[in-house]
Amino acid sequence: MSPERDELEELKQRLAALTQRIYRLEQQAGLEPLKPVLAPPAAAVPPPAPGAAPAVPPPAAASATSAHAPVAAAPKEDLESRIGAHWLNRIGIVAVLIGVSYFLKYAFENDWIGPGGRVAIGLIAGIGVILWSERFRARNYRVFSYSLKAVGIGVLYLSLWGAFQIYHLIPSGAAFFAMAMVTAATAILALRQDAEILAAFALAGGFTTPLLLSTGQNRELELFSYVAVLDLGALVLTAIKPWRRLLIGSFVGTLILYVGWYDTFYRQDDQLRLTFAFATVFFVLFAMVPLTRAPRAIADTSKPAAEFLPVLVILALANAATYFLQIWDMLEGIKPRHAIAWISVGLAVVYLLLFQRLKARYTAGTPEKPRPHILPLLHVALATGFLAVAIPLRMETHWVTIGWFIEAGVLLWIADRTQTDFLRNLALAALGLGVVRLLFFDNFYTVLIFFNARMATYGVAIAVLAGVVWHAQKRGAHRLWTAIPIVAINLLALVGLTWEVSDFFSQKMTSGSGLWAEIHNLRLARDFTYSALWMAYGAALLVVGFRKSSAFLRWQALILIAMTVIKVFVYDVSELEKGYRILSFIILGVLLLGVSFVYQKDWLKLSGSKGKEPQ
Repeated sequence: MSPERDELEELKQRLAALTQRIYRLEQQAGLEPLKPVLAPPAAAVPPPAPGAAPAVPPPAAASATSAHAPVAAAPKEDLESRIGAHWLNRIGIVAVLIGVSYFLKYAFENDWIGPGGRVAIGLIAGIGVILWSERFRARNYRVFSYSLKAVGIGVLYLSLWGAFQIYHLIPSGAAFFAMAMVTAATAILALRQDAEILAAFALAGGFTTPLLLSTGQNRELELFSYVAVLDLGALVLTAIKPWRRLLIGSFVGTLILYVGWYDTFYRQDDQLRLTFAFATVFFVLFAMVPLTRAPRAIADTSKPAAEFLPVLVILALANAATYFLQIWDMLEGIKPRHAIAWISVGLAVVYLLLFQRLKARYTAGTPEKPRPHILPLLHVALATGFLAVAIPLRMETHWVTIGWFIEAGVLLWIADRTQTDFLRNLALAALGLGVVRLLFFDNFYTVLIFFNARMATYGVAIAVLAGVVWHAQKRGAHRLWTAIPIVAINLLALVGLTWEVSDFFSQKMTSGSGLWAEIHNLRLARDFTYSALWMAYGAALLVVGFRKSSAFLRWQALILIAMTVIKVFVYDVSELEKGYRILSFIILGVLLLGVSFVYQKDWLKLSGSKGKEPQ
């Protein structure tokens, strides 16, 4: 054997011996190897060279027979293990509590224990269960430990409630202070143990306290001051920990207490200012939520950030809508509507300021291709929405429709910038509402023809629908997403032009002499103009379809022409006089011959005939 071979074998043996010594030192120190090493096959271990140290098996081989070998990762819990480890323990806790409650009920009914003793038993039992749960947490039974803590916290709240509400042992102020201390202690415990479930218990207990201690009296200042402190505490907790459920719970709890109080105690004459102030405080607290979250916790692509972002979006929308409805209900009937309009303008300014603060904090996309984040752009959409609401409160009703169309356009632009389906769906919903209102609810009084509010409203609707088409084509969306807006554009254009024709002749009838013959002639002229307008629009649409090589546009033109043909042959023949009847048929015939000639020329090569003219 060559000397280089001998040296290599000796180096391998020394490395194996050194590895074995390190492994033994780790075992003595109570450390686990970072990664178990698989033992090579026995045949791969070379015999020792003459005079060399005997080969030592690698650590993995020794660990296979050692009592201190690292344990392999436990497999994922199956259904049986989950039932046995989690559900049975919860059912057992409930069974024990039911048994103890029956015993205590029997003892209370027989006056074995007085009111003070009952409350003391509840408080001692609640504290004892919480302390007892720490032993299980120390042994890594976290789920069982938190279940016990939930029981203990609930017993404390109920004991304090009984001391005040049932036995009247303590005044409301002392009971309130004690419950607030339980809430604060639970929140601190949640932070120390990094347990969102405990924070949820604290928040639930905090919002339940006013209900448990209600005396039926109106204490608005004390109630809403306490709720504001709870909301501020939830805001601090979610700024420290990614506990998104606390935000939703805090918002819902605040809304429930506010609505319950408002429905029972609110009076416009003497409580408007204080109630308005508290509603504004709650609005500001929840509007500041996006600023309290670290930007990196939202802008990254990790799972917690992906789960937190929808909560912020929903909360921003719900907070804006709730506050505006609260203000509307408070001021309706006692303040002019333009006051609510100015509040809408103020809210738009607030959301624009928030947009400026958020724009620099949140980014999306990649460093190579950054794009605006949904949160700042959502605040732009909210600002636009409040401006859209403020306009109709100061102007005519059709401005509501225009506001919806503008809102749809802004949301569509934001959706295109952020690639957000949620905002895209909101834009389509606002657009649909605007179209329905325009067609079926808005009544316009026009003086000028074409240059009036109705044509402006129809023009805005058509422009937004054109934006939908452009957006869908840019995304490469399904044909349905472009087909429906294109049909809607043509329908709105045709309806708007038809209304202009109707108004023109209506004004003629109103300003004329009012004689039957004159009105009859104007009606005949109007009906003829309808047919002419529809034929002209169909011809124009057909020309665009040929120029764009769009069979979809050509089919719409053919359908419109077919409807006009039916009108001419069915209605015009029987109703129109000889002159209008002649013109209708001549114009229709010329149009149909022209269309037929275009198709016979086969300019679009629809038949694949290479432009050969048929004989």
